[in-house]
Amino acid sequence: MDEYDLVIIGGGLVGGTLACALRGTGLRVCVVEAVPPRAANQPSYDERVIALAWGSRLILDGIGLWKWMAAEAEPIQRIHISDRGHFGFGRLDSRDHGVDALGYVVPARAMGVVIHDVLDAADGVDLLCPARVIGLRRRDEDVDLEVAVAGESRLIRTSLVVAADGGDSDIRRRLGLSVRERDYQHDAVITTVTPDRPQHHVAFERFTETGPLAMLPMTDGRYSVVWTARREQTAEILGLSDAAFVTRLQRRFGYRLGGLGRAAPRRAYPLRLLLTHETVHRRLVLIGNAAHTLHPVAGQGFNLGLRDVAALAEVVAGTAVQAGNIGSEQTLDAYKSWRGSDQQQAAAITDGLAHLFVNPWLPIRLARDAGLVGLDLIPGLGWLFARQFMGLKGRLPRLARGLPLEVGCG
Repeated sequence: MDEYDLVIIGGGLVGGTLACALRGTGLRVCVVEAVPPRAANQPSYDERVIALAWGSRLILDGIGLWKWMAAEAEPIQRIHISDRGHFGFGRLDSRDHGVDALGYVVPARAMGVVIHDVLDAADGVDLLCPARVIGLRRRDEDVDLEVAVAGESRLIRTSLVVAADGGDSDIRRRLGLSVRERDYQHDAVITTVTPDRPQHHVAFERFTETGPLAMLPMTDGRYSVVWTARREQTAEILGLSDAAFVTRLQRRFGYRLGGLGRAAPRRAYPLRLLLTHETVHRRLVLIGNAAHTLHPVAGQGFNLGLRDVAALAEVVAGTAVQAGNIGSEQTLDAYKSWRGSDQQQAAAITDGLAHLFVNPWLPIRLARDAGLVGLDLIPGLGWLFARQFMGLKGRLPRLARGLPLEVGCG
């Protein structure tokens, strides 16, 4: 039987980042990932991107990953927020907050390549891929896992299991953990376009009657489009010709970027809210989408997962330095008390925004438009909103301040 201090189920962006954060701590870490990395690592015109908050960039910097991703990241220095067809709009500017950027748009491919390259060279981290958990038994003092690797069964014993296996978490389902779930009855239609008058480093969030429409700046003057559509409209939007789609998008967004063109193939993803009622259990922690899957408005989902990583890495590494048990109830309670408030607040904010900006009732519409104007006019309101967006509210782990884990832990 193989023995590890910690086993991470899911070696994607969140689980892989946690493993990178813990390299060099002296902990024995195993990552179990079901899907092998793509052989093709070349960029494409329409590649999927991640909107990283400034605080997430600091976390990646503290772990030592950002320097390898920065070349392909497009800074977001300004954000223009508006309510389509109404008077409300607001603006956020990185210069008002003393930072280089409010956030960044980074290809998921680029992040994945860096994470896997670092893990391949990391001492103390074993990556099992493709592999999946086929058995799990928790006891008070440890956890036994049976893992299928290349058709063969391996037994693993560990002090702590971290489930980072996504919104459809097999670990969560296997253990029968309860969740709060809401289907928004909307889909996110994702594509890439190139405008003829790009505004470099400027992101747009336009609220419409069917939900938010985000235009995120990418390198080479491209924009990633996240169009929230009612589910009954999705098939029609996906079936449009490129020319008809661009015409529809242009009508919905307007001409702040000039004419839009070169639409990439479109994909649609169902939108839902999913919150695991208890993210900490005996010898088990759920992080990232396995713990909380959010509406994409304000781009909080992945960034919330990285804040989980930063806090968990600090708690676990700190316990290890003191020769404590990283899977103990005391250790996990420390993580839970640190992260619970941020997770609940982020879920409440995104859920509230998702409902607020599709409500046509006149008093609510006037109030939300006044709120957007207040971002510019009311001292402190824009600052509070930006701090939330940038992931800088509350007690910050060392990694979220751009600092490495304590000496002796990394």
